[in-house]
Amino acid sequence: MRRAATAAAFFLGLVAIWQIAVASGRWSPVLLPAPLTVAEYLWGALLDGTLIESCWVTMRRLLVGYAIGVVIGLPLGLVTSTSQAFQDTIGALALGLQTLPSVCWIPLALLWFGQTESAMLFVVIMGTMWSVLIATDTGAQTIPPIYARAARTMGSEGFHRWTRVILPASLPFLVSGMKQGWAFAWRSLMAAEIYVTILTGFGLGHLLHYGRELSAMEQMIGIMLVIVVIGLIADKLLFSPWERFLHRRWGTGLKQGQG
Repeated sequence: MRRAATAAAFFLGLVAIWQIAVASGRWSPVLLPAPLTVAEYLWGALLDGTLIESCWVTMRRLLVGYAIGVVIGLPLGLVTSTSQAFQDTIGALALGLQTLPSVCWIPLALLWFGQTESAMLFVVIMGTMWSVLIATDTGAQTIPPIYARAARTMGSEGFHRWTRVILPASLPFLVSGMKQGWAFAWRSLMAAEIYVTILTGFGLGHLLHYGRELSAMEQMIGIMLVIVVIGLIADKLLFSPWERFLHRRWGTGLKQGQG
């Protein structure tokens, strides 16, 4: 309860500073609309269904692309951790491509797939899989060596050792990597929706783009706030519970007051 009150006070303070900046007259209302103006836009977009439809379109693309990226990145990360040769090839490729901004994939996606959903999914997958791969590789390599030796002593080899020993012990790193991959997936999708115009559904990135084209700052700021809120909700519902569970399970890294 105390943490919730502290967070609420902090964000209300930010809104108050925003309102003071608008009331000071130093900013044009066109460039910095008042919080109430943004709230009115969001309420109107909610009532006419625009906001709900855009959130659904974006979340569908995000979840599909993110799931595919995790499914590809996880086994590749395990494979990469098995030998130095894979480290020098797949691992080096992953490190290099992870530093590539997501927007760089968009021209390639448009040439390969055109203005289609496949182009957006490709960008999201590329933004997700490399961070998941690197986290999986790091997790598999940093677990205590005694785990693997004990597993071999008890007769665990091959697929059984990887799935019953290595992978469970790597879970704290995997969850962190999946969380990072989720953030990269969001950035990739927003870039794709801004630059790829298709007729199969307008997402939040498209609303951002059209807000910029129409100089509708209340629309741009409102959609940015929606993206932030969705990100916070996803973290609280998906990643934070797993992180707390794994920290309790392994007895690591819990800050005072968590749990």
